Amino acid sequence: MTSFSWRSRGPAPRATRLLSLAAWVVLSACSTPPVQAPAPSVPLAAAFAHSHAAQAEGEATGDAWWAAWGDSTLTALVEEALGANQDIAIALQRVAQARAGADAQASRLWPAVGVQASASRSSSGLPASVKQGMPDTRALRAGIDVAWEIDLAGGVRAARDAAQADTTAAAAGVQGARLLVASEVARQYFVLRSAHERLRIVQALAKAQRDTASRVESRLREGQASAFDHDRARAEADALDAQVPALRMLLGTTQTKLAVLLGRNPSARVVDADNGFAWPAERAIAAGQPSELLRRRPDLVAAEASVGAEALRTAEARAQWWPKLFLNALVGREDLRLNALDLAPVHFSNVALAFAMPIFNAGRIDAGVRVQSARADEALLAWQKAVLVAVQEVEDSLLVRSQEAERNAALALTVEHRRRSLQRAESLQREGQIDLLVLLDVQRSVLASELALSESRLQQALADVQLYKALGGGFPMTQPSTDMTSLAARTPR
Repeated sequence: MTSFSWRSRGPAPRATRLLSLAAWVVLSACSTPPVQAPAPSVPLAAAFAHSHAAQAEGEATGDAWWAAWGDSTLTALVEEALGANQDIAIALQRVAQARAGADAQASRLWPAVGVQASASRSSSGLPASVKQGMPDTRALRAGIDVAWEIDLAGGVRAARDAAQADTTAAAAGVQGARLLVASEVARQYFVLRSAHERLRIVQALAKAQRDTASRVESRLREGQASAFDHDRARAEADALDAQVPALRMLLGTTQTKLAVLLGRNPSARVVDADNGFAWPAERAIAAGQPSELLRRRPDLVAAEASVGAEALRTAEARAQWWPKLFLNALVGREDLRLNALDLAPVHFSNVALAFAMPIFNAGRIDAGVRVQSARADEALLAWQKAVLVAVQEVEDSLLVRSQEAERNAALALTVEHRRRSLQRAESLQREGQIDLLVLLDVQRSVLASELALSESRLQQALADVQLYKALGGGFPMTQPSTDMTSLAARTPR
């Protein structure tokens, strides 16, 4: 590192002119190099492979997408969670940290201004004839101190813009947290409703099995049934009773998960059983184009901002090779008294301009550039992978929705037909035309089909939640050419 400095002592107007010259230099210095928008590693298709015409014209994933189900309880839970969830609060604090860091980096572009003041007094106690050579003094001194690193190579600007990109990523993280919380509340809510429904099915069928066992016991006493039939009927009822604790356990754990999501005490019940709950009907959801995910999904917006931040930090690292210019100035006023003589107040100035440039540092700067370049490449690869994963999640959700809808329709018909066959089997068994084993087989088939239908309805609802999440539902689409700090400005403080 080589350096030279120039120092001037003179009246304040000269220092003012030098400060003005330095301001012109910093404004005309090298600007931050433009950051190119990253490109996916593979070209994206014009449409999703598993999207259909009905889905292309369906509901858009706008704000409050959870309200599309028309369930007031679910809507209230999601809105409460968005205001009380701890993960969202943590993400907001990360935004505050990023904004403070951006402000700190931006402050480096401006001079640091301070105030200096001093007062001193000296008295020798010597006779007046001697004090001519060693006078008593009193000095009052005050001034303004200015220190400035002039950003000739644009490294400070690059650091400022990188910090602003970090703020953009943090702001997108808030939206991502909101999306995750809303989707998880919806998911746990549907799991809870499914557990309630399956519990009702199992308890109703267990009661039917116990009634059947009671009838068999009566017929056993009359000699019209065997002990084998009675034991078989009791075993079926006991098997159904054994499923109840697992369902109650699922209900309890889902309640506690919902309580944590809502920021409540996990020991308190969140949702009561609702026997009138009806599963939402299938509806079309607009999937849009794969390229829209780049502007819609919070995780992709945050990853892209991180790519820009690391590219800017690479420019900052390269700027270490270029010259640095430092300006220091002290201007002020001094009031001096010698013995009993008051001198007129005087203005003083002290201005220094220093220049520094590296020549040899054993490869330290080059190593720093290589490290930061690797980090930039890593961020780009992470973004490209995130794009592929985002498209995969949408494709999988679309496929699950379409196939689960077909499965749900088939299972609904199966349940309807088996319930009819059960009614006929119960009538025939009471009339003695079929034995108990046949009736038990029909009852087991009804149980299996009803539980399968309930599970299919749950999977269909969860597929809708996953699709909304994969599409970045509720997140405002950003513009490709927008300033990187515009997203941060829209995030609530």
